[in-house]
Amino acid sequence: MYKVKEMAELAGTSIRTLHHYDEIGLLTPKWTNEKGYRFYGEEEVKKLQQILFFKEMDFPLARIQQIIENPNFNEEEALSQHRTVLMKKKERLEKLISSVDQSLQSLQGGKVMTHEDRFKPFNKEEIEKHQQQYAEEVEERWGHTDAYKESKRRTDQYKDEDWKKIQEESMAIDRSLSARMKDGPGDSEVQRLIGEKRRHITDHFYPCTLEIFRGLGSMYVQDPRFKKNLEQWGEGYAAFLHEAIDIYCDRVSS
Repeated sequence: MYKVKEMAELAGTSIRTLHHYDEIGLLTPKWTNEKGYRFYGEEEVKKLQQILFFKEMDFPLARIQQIIENPNFNEEEALSQHRTVLMKKKERLEKLISSVDQSLQSLQGGKVMTHEDRFKPFNKEEIEKHQQQYAEEVEERWGHTDAYKESKRRTDQYKDEDWKKIQEESMAIDRSLSARMKDGPGDSEVQRLIGEKRRHITDHFYPCTLEIFRGLGSMYVQDPRFKKNLEQWGEGYAAFLHEAIDIYCDRVSS
């Protein structure tokens, strides 16, 4: 288990960055104690590695969050793709180093470099081609649904303050729902809040149809990542949410 300072040092990032990732829901700690101290476990370490890899590929944070939270996300495939692009970057750096060596030799009376040789290593065209191909492969694997595409279209426009506001609204709904778990998933106020949760998704990400909403409810209990994140609101909250969503969908569709 790592404290936030230890996690930042381990990853070579800043405490402020980790706090920001937590605020926008990109990387939440495994748990936070009563004093507000954040603690990270093995899964959070792996997730942060993926975030940093995608940042290295110039993916914006909104896209990274969509990708790694997709239930179909495959860590092994992602790492393989990261490696392909990084190898191209490595080749480019080796060419730059070689160009520096040749320039030094030229200055010291060695072979005179052509202008083409001087600037060829700076050409990023091949790397950019691979990064574009990589982005397309990511979208093909984990972004083929209309809902994902609509979510991408909207979230690409969001700034950090937008993400913070959206996250605060989402947390307020979950906070209110978890506080009413004792009333049961069919309670009228619980059902009203479930409707708010659906509207929040529709307003900020994509049209949340009853079919999609019911599928999300199932995902909350079937996908360990979603379940773990939801259980921070209380033990059994994921199952409660799943049941409440099923009741909501049954009532609305009847």
